[in-house]
Amino acid sequence: MSRRLTPHDPDYPALLGAASVVPDLYVEGILSSDDALAIAIVGSRSATAYGMQTAEQLAGELAARGVTIVSGLARGIDTAAHRGALGAGGRTIAVLGNGLDVLYPPENGPLAREIVRRGALLSQFAPGTPPLAWHFPARNRVIAALVLGVVVVEAAERSGALITARLAADLGREVFAVPGRISSPLSAGPHGLIQDGAKLVRNWTDVVQELPEHGRRAVRDVTTPPDDARALPVDDEVARVLAELSPDEPHHIEEVIARRDGDAAGVAAALVALELGGWARQLAGQRWVATGGRVRRA
Repeated sequence: MSRRLTPHDPDYPALLGAASVVPDLYVEGILSSDDALAIAIVGSRSATAYGMQTAEQLAGELAARGVTIVSGLARGIDTAAHRGALGAGGRTIAVLGNGLDVLYPPENGPLAREIVRRGALLSQFAPGTPPLAWHFPARNRVIAALVLGVVVVEAAERSGALITARLAADLGREVFAVPGRISSPLSAGPHGLIQDGAKLVRNWTDVVQELPEHGRRAVRDVTTPPDDARALPVDDEVARVLAELSPDEPHHIEEVIARRDGDAAGVAAALVALELGGWARQLAGQRWVATGGRVRRA
């Protein structure tokens, strides 16, 4: 059940409250004072496997250190950022361009419910409001105002992610960009930001180093677990389906089914198990990639 927050409420986000445009918010989930240490990770809805993996890894590394990850629940990079934060046991906030009771995109329903349990959904739009195109620049302004900095991972030359980055710069927030292949159209946005002075991001430390002093002090130290701790107990069929996937080249589900002797139901069940365990990720168009790590059979 959502609730309405005004800028006068004590739990209204402090960073947003200090901005020039301060909307009422509809909130589902829990806002925390720890959310003052927040970074947005945004990018293309048509992300590549590289972009998805990079966004998820970066979000996870920051979230594990106490940084709240903010994004827009859109397909592609936004989805990967939210999943990375949740997978690391951290907090994440999704800012929507529609009412909280309007699920968009529809396939992110399970993700939205998990975000409510481990963070919050926010919107400046009343319940029942559809996801109209002109809502999203306003949504992007809220994302930029909620955070200390914005990281762009894959974006075309004209994209909402670049709007968010420009709004962040106007608000005095840090702007970061992840480099990509020079031949990829989705690298044009981040590379343009870097040429304009955005901080190039290679890993989470590049982000933390640019935070204000109070933000750097709030970042927690984390001891990386041994690789064996990431091994996932799975049965033989799940392991065989994972072996058909690549971390670099997406494979359509029909291709995987054909390689597994046409067992559509078995492949679908295995892919769901792998996605829930964080070992595979579905991209647009029912394409799948592996996310890395080793598998330990049950």
